[in-house]
Amino acid sequence: MKQYIFNIHDVVLLMTAAECLLLAVFQAILPTRSRHDGRLLIAFLLIIAVASACTLALWNDQFSLAPWLEQTLLPYLLFTALLLKGPAIYLYVCSLTRQNFTFTRRMALHLLPAALVILCLAIFNISSNDLRHAAAGQGFSATIVSLIWDLASLAPFAYSVAALRQIRRYRHALKDEYSHYSEVELNWLTALVWGVCVAWAWTTVVHVVAKFSSQSVADYMGIADNYLSFILINAFFAYSLTYAHQLLATQPEAASDERIPEEDEPSEPAIEKVRNAMESDKIYLKKNLNLEQFSDRIELPAKEVSAVINKHFGTNFFEYVNSYRVEAAKSLLSDPSKTDMTVLDVLLESGFNSKSAFHRFFSRLVGMSPTEFRKQALADTKTS
Repeated sequence: MKQYIFNIHDVVLLMTAAECLLLAVFQAILPTRSRHDGRLLIAFLLIIAVASACTLALWNDQFSLAPWLEQTLLPYLLFTALLLKGPAIYLYVCSLTRQNFTFTRRMALHLLPAALVILCLAIFNISSNDLRHAAAGQGFSATIVSLIWDLASLAPFAYSVAALRQIRRYRHALKDEYSHYSEVELNWLTALVWGVCVAWAWTTVVHVVAKFSSQSVADYMGIADNYLSFILINAFFAYSLTYAHQLLATQPEAASDERIPEEDEPSEPAIEKVRNAMESDKIYLKKNLNLEQFSDRIELPAKEVSAVINKHFGTNFFEYVNSYRVEAAKSLLSDPSKTDMTVLDVLLESGFNSKSAFHRFFSRLVGMSPTEFRKQALADTKTS
């Protein structure tokens, strides 16, 4: 009679662990980049590999490990991995979206939840059997186990939310420093982190359901969680190969003596320099213009230029420059002598270098497409 050790759902966990190890090795032999995103991705893959392998060992009772490994070491490995996957993904996102990202001593604070849980496991001598039967157990030890499971479910989700907030800050920083940037890479990263957030929110839901519902329902939901993890691992590795290195760098924080006090209004000469650069020098016609190039052109610190645009003009660099470009495009589109210019010619002549960005921005500011605006403007010119 044949005896099966793994069912198909266990195979998914096994494949997740094995693939994470292989992808970590493959990532390690890729050419290194100046930032730490590659190393953090390797750490994330290894953490997921350990978490998947330990989950399989904890809940599959068809095979046995050495007693000291299964009963004593397994809980430490499992919860260390579960509580480190959140910091790993958060720091990975930070390494992609922060210029000159470095590891600091302060980052050791992210290890505190894992350290706290390891301490609790040691003090209360919690074994794998205690973890399996926490719901049925009673007493102080069962309460501690339940709290540990709560922390292991909630902490990763909290870190995924923090990663989303970091991406949002990065997007705002890009708009403050670039007049044009490709959103493809950033949108993919956002989608991936949203996927992680949804997956880890699902893990939290599974944990809550396991407390108040039948075991079979919780098992099926947990199986779906394993499939989500397998899909996300492949997506993250594909993103690392394809898009991660294309993200733009934002300016690092200026030294304290270069900062513009928050309460100070921009000076009138600085405002005039910024305005003249746009209206007289038409610097917005330069493609791929960024804040650093703009500030060098008018010989003002980037922080001061940013303060002028944000506080005096009430917008960010991205919106400010592109609003002038749209006005230049409107002038070309409404000129009867320029009817031989295609929309592509107009957008390039106006300083844009992306057709999709031009159409999106023009439609938002003007309320109609460039083609519709041209027809209406030329019709008005003929009637007048």
